[in-house]
Amino acid sequence: MPQPRQPFLHDLVCVLAAPTQVWSAPDGEIGSDGRAVGAQGVLHADVRVLSVASLRAAGSPLEHLATVPEGAATRFVAVSRQAAGTARAGDELVRFDRVREVTPGRLSERIEITSLTAHEVSFELTLRLGYDLAAVEQFKTGSTVEARRFARSTPSSHSSPFTWGDDDVVASLTADSATMAVTDDGLTAELTWPLSLAPRSRTALTWSIAITDRSGAVIPPSGTGLPISAALDRLAPGAGRDRRLRPWLGRSLLDLNSLRMATPDRPEDAFFAAGAPWYLTLFGRDSLWTARMVLPIDRAPAVGTLRTLARLAGTRVDPDSAQQPGKIMHELRRGQFTFAETSLPPLYYGTIDATPLWICLLHDLWRTGAADDVVRELLDPLVAALDWLLLYGDADGDGFCEYIDTSGHGLANQGWKDSTDSVRFSDGTIAEGPVALCEVQGYAYEAARAGADLLEVFGRPGAERYREWSDALALRFRDQFWCGEGEDRYPALALDGSKRRVDSLTSNIGHLLGTGLLDADEEVLVARRVAGDALDSGLGLRTMASTDGGYHPLSYHCGSVWPHDTAIVIAGLQRAGLRTYADGLVEGLLDAAALFGGRLPELWSGEGRPVPYAPSCRPQAWSAAAAVVVAQFLATR
Repeated sequence: MPQPRQPFLHDLVCVLAAPTQVWSAPDGEIGSDGRAVGAQGVLHADVRVLSVASLRAAGSPLEHLATVPEGAATRFVAVSRQAAGTARAGDELVRFDRVREVTPGRLSERIEITSLTAHEVSFELTLRLGYDLAAVEQFKTGSTVEARRFARSTPSSHSSPFTWGDDDVVASLTADSATMAVTDDGLTAELTWPLSLAPRSRTALTWSIAITDRSGAVIPPSGTGLPISAALDRLAPGAGRDRRLRPWLGRSLLDLNSLRMATPDRPEDAFFAAGAPWYLTLFGRDSLWTARMVLPIDRAPAVGTLRTLARLAGTRVDPDSAQQPGKIMHELRRGQFTFAETSLPPLYYGTIDATPLWICLLHDLWRTGAADDVVRELLDPLVAALDWLLLYGDADGDGFCEYIDTSGHGLANQGWKDSTDSVRFSDGTIAEGPVALCEVQGYAYEAARAGADLLEVFGRPGAERYREWSDALALRFRDQFWCGEGEDRYPALALDGSKRRVDSLTSNIGHLLGTGLLDADEEVLVARRVAGDALDSGLGLRTMASTDGGYHPLSYHCGSVWPHDTAIVIAGLQRAGLRTYADGLVEGLLDAAALFGGRLPELWSGEGRPVPYAPSCRPQAWSAAAAVVVAQFLATR
């Protein structure tokens, strides 16, 4: 029996407005031969409410011509020779434009039909719909999905509405002027429109699905999104005559706004979901980095992210969820999220870096001029987060921040490279924990210094304690993390459970730049490495050097390119005063943006060509936010 495999996404089309997303083939079709296919479908939060949407004219599939993004909508253009009553070549066709638009909790599709014939045509247009209410983790792993029982449905042989759902999620279908037939099992519906078109005439029809969710962990936020026009006017001219930036930045800002969401208790506190389709929810690390990257154009996402994560911060020690007092969470789900050998509770805290990153974002927000009251309300969570660094972040008492999963069902790796094989020695051997990642020490150092500054400014005690701790961390890091000799030195990726240097050369070292952990000479050594051929692919920074034994350009974390990773290093080089080393990385992302049509995926191959990583999310929040980092870099030349 074939093993289940994660479905590919690279050639699918996504239209979304969190928490609702639609994934289809390039021709707009959802599913194939009346069956669900891979990740295709209408998803709301973590549930697929529609798994099939197949359009036929005169009993035959349409012939696809083009897929055209139109702002937040997408137009799918196709023709039919069968509907025109002729199979011969030429211009005797009927054209179909499916204009798909998604708003939170709603899919709307307008089908524009144009006769390009010299005679009247009559035919039936049918739309077959299927629904399974599958949980996202079921089809993410490639497992067989069996349609769920529906607690209520209202089949009708006439026009809509038609509803299906369970106690949590209900979908309601509306299709003006269509007749409907429902299969005996209630799992498939077919809409039919009988059409007659005069020569060279046109008509249009619509159908839509409205979704009600009673128990979702995330909801659409209130308020407005990023100021796209103002951001474009401010940042895009910084690239001079470079035509690659503005389309990339514009598309990225639209995508970021489509990824905005909130929790039901505080809809005004918006944050960015990590990415579609697998991670369309709150992820501590992703949401923090994205908010940090867009600070130059809007402070509101930082405020919403900080407040939301502070409300969810740990209050007790719970190995099952990896919760600890003061710790910032990793991810939030509707229910248990299970894949392979991993099973995560709905609120999971298995991340080593979200807590220091929360502190850094709060400090960055304050430095940009946020009102004192905004910062003051977060001082208690700040103290709790700082105490977590000193009391819980060091799993084995060696003075470094490290992680190890003690539950037996959590994430084995808990830095941003969280795949099971991401922490490797230069010969390719996988390291065993507890693992102390190099970049986490940089985040922790920066967080301790930043937190101390905030405590001092706002009249809270304890600043000196955290500064002393950070000074000691810097000395330990300098003594234990560096590999090589002289001008060839570089920081190890990590220390393993036996305190050996995990000596592979990785992009992680670039995250140390600008944190303050390194001295000026050490920052130059790191800058040379990230700008060198082994790490710079020409289309962004490789996650692992091409000279290492574990390198594979199409691996998830051991040689691929992640645009947010590249952007973090670009920003770090700028903060360190080493901008010239960033020029190649900036150029690489601009090229990649053009090659990927303005919407950068989660990651791609490290081979220096625009070869996609097939299951890569798209859009991904921090990938989109990389455009803001590059635009800001170019604007400050």
